[in-house]
Formats: sequence, C-alpha cells, structure tokens
Amino acid sequence: MAERGEQQDKNQREQDERRGEPSEDESRERENEGLRARLDKLSNALDAQQGDARMSSGASGLGQEGAGPSPGSMGNAMGLAFRVLSEFVAAVIVGAFIGWWIDRLAGTTPAFLVTFLLMGAAAGFWNVYRIAIKPPGSGGR
Repeated sequence: MAERGEQQDKNQREQDERRGEPSEDESRERENEGLRARLDKLSNALDAQQGDARMSSGASGLGQEGAGPSPGSMGNAMGLAFRVLSEFVAAVIVGAFIGWWIDRLAGTTPAFLVTFLLMGAAAGFWNVYRIAIKPPGSGGR
C-alpha cells in the first residue's frame, strides 16, 4: 500500500516536470532564496541606519553618553536602592528590638523602646549617608 502511494507521488512529480511546473522542493528553494535576499536587504538597511545614528551622535559631541542609559544602569540603580532601603529598615528594626528587649527586662514601658528606635533611625540615616557619599564605581561596602 505504501509503495502505491510513493509511486503515485513519483508519477505526479514527473507529470509536473513535463508540464514545466516546478516541484515542491524547487518552489520552496526559490521562496527561501527570496526570503534570504529580503533579509539581507533589511539587514543592510538597518546597519546603514545605525551607522548614520552613530555618526550624527558622534558629530554633535555627545558620543555614547548622550545616547541614554547603558543597559546595566537600571539594574545597578535598583540594586543600590534595595541596599539603601534594607540598611535603613534593618537599623530601625534592630534598634526597636533592642529597646523592646531592654524594656521587658527592666520592667519599664516604652522608655528604652523609643530611645533605641530613635537611635536605630539615626543609624539608618548614617548608613544611607555613607552609601550616598561613596563615589560610583568604588568597590566594597
């Protein structure tokens, strides 16, 4: 049964060739060639446009700095923001916990809690200040 189907396909291809019609493989090949040519044309146009943009930005004196943020700058900014937030919040929470613990041991009500909460906030602001004055690109903490 499978041989009969193969024979019919072969006969059909032979008839198409006699009539001058291209086979499926030939038509696919021509289509692929057309698509490749179109892709090459679009790639060349894109390269030319990017080259013109580089030339115009270089001629204005802006260079790469005027082109906008670099790809990694958003991630660096988010990382720095998360670090600032976590340092501040951690300092406040630690100060509040120490004050609550001392209040509990001493039997006082909110005296140490308020004092150490304020000290934790001050330490948090100090940590944020230290991060802010550090020049960008310097390593370590």
